[in-house]
Amino acid sequence: MPRPEVLERIKEAESEADDIVAEAEEERDQRISDAREEAEEIRRKAEAEAAERHEQRVSEVREEIEAEREEILAEGEQQRDALESSARENEEDVTEYVVDLFKEAVHAQT
Repeated sequence: MPRPEVLERIKEAESEADDIVAEAEEERDQRISDAREEAEEIRRKAEAEAAERHEQRVSEVREEIEAEREEILAEGEQQRDALESSARENEEDVTEYVVDLFKEAVHAQT
């Protein structure tokens, strides 16, 4: 094979190699870009899921707190009712006792 043909084939091979390398680099860049987009999508989904779980947990805790609050209020009302009932039962005895003390104080002064 004559020398000019060899040089031409070498140039063609180098050009073809450059094209292959350029294609490979483009493909690599595209894959990197795709991977970054996929990673970003995964991150967005993970953040959305985490936010949803957070809101769900906050809602559950609020419901638990509200239920506990209602229970505490109900217990307080029962205790108040019991104290009022006890006070009413003792009202007559206390009134009688105070009147007796008053009478004793009046008799002590006379």
